[in-house]
Amino acid sequence: MVHPRTQEDDLPGKDVAKEFYAKYEPKEILGRGVSSTVRRCIHKETGREYAAKIIDISSDTEGAGPTSLYQATKREIEVLRKVAGHPYIIELHDVFESTTFIFLVLELCRQGELFDYLTTVVALSEKRTKSIMKQLFEALDYIHSQGIVHRDLKPENILLDDSLNVKITDFGFAIHIQPGELLTELCGTPGYLAPELLKSSMYESSTGYDKQVDIWACGVIMYTLLVGFPPFWHRKQMVMLRNIMEGKYEFCSPEWDDITEAPKDLISKLLVVDPAARIDAAGALEHSFFKAVVTQKRIFNAKKTFQFGILCIRALVRIRRLRFTPEPLSLILARTDPYRIKTPRKVIDGCAFTRIV
Repeated sequence: MVHPRTQEDDLPGKDVAKEFYAKYEPKEILGRGVSSTVRRCIHKETGREYAAKIIDISSDTEGAGPTSLYQATKREIEVLRKVAGHPYIIELHDVFESTTFIFLVLELCRQGELFDYLTTVVALSEKRTKSIMKQLFEALDYIHSQGIVHRDLKPENILLDDSLNVKITDFGFAIHIQPGELLTELCGTPGYLAPELLKSSMYESSTGYDKQVDIWACGVIMYTLLVGFPPFWHRKQMVMLRNIMEGKYEFCSPEWDDITEAPKDLISKLLVVDPAARIDAAGALEHSFFKAVVTQKRIFNAKKTFQFGILCIRALVRIRRLRFTPEPLSLILARTDPYRIKTPRKVIDGCAFTRIV
């Protein structure tokens, strides 16, 4: 007999986390990672809600080595404390450590991931994109000023609070570098990797990469926000990686037809193959996209309006079916354009990887 999962499932025993349980009451699961679980929790004294990231280090086979999960988590804690206090960066409130678990008590962002928000709305207006990207660049400018490179910026690692303000999170790949220092480790998520990061793992002659890899990722994010799909994605990953290394993308029709020139120009300055020629976060904030008021009106398109009506009807039908049976998945669409379907898209963008060199 299969029993339903309860709130207590997978919770560390109180004997291994007495200090955490003394201050916080864990609630439902908000998300899961390979070695961690995120739960809503309540501070017993104040009643305030937080998100507890519970990291299981019991299976950390490399122990206290430099590349162990334990050391990576300690590095993440160090980075979070270094960038604390910025309005668009997730706030670390508490840390508890035992021999088998580490608890990070973080700010709770009720609106969830930017990824899920984007999946719901498909594409954002220029005005909404401007607000999100401005906050993202302000946070990134601060992160870089502290000598930190995030290395895994993507919509899944950007949370939204109750006011839909962004909160950069998941600093698991983040690292502190000295001025002029270059990195060579391959890490991140394929669709958001910068050309120089890919080259550093492929060519011995490569000089490495620095904070500009985060700027490239912002270009991919901004492109995706505006039209609902990324600039370099291809069902064959090798083709996608080649497109990234060559900076091969386009503002295709009809998706980009009604979008003004300012955001296109900024994206073209973000997605520059040469990191030395790529704009930085401070420069991006000075771009005309954040200064100008969008005045271009969208021309009425009867065909698009009709298509939108059909989509609304389909959505209503799907909602009615939801409690009875799942919507069938189109095999043709899954093969030709899986990125437009939420579940495969989540898998694709969740394919983060790292290789120690």
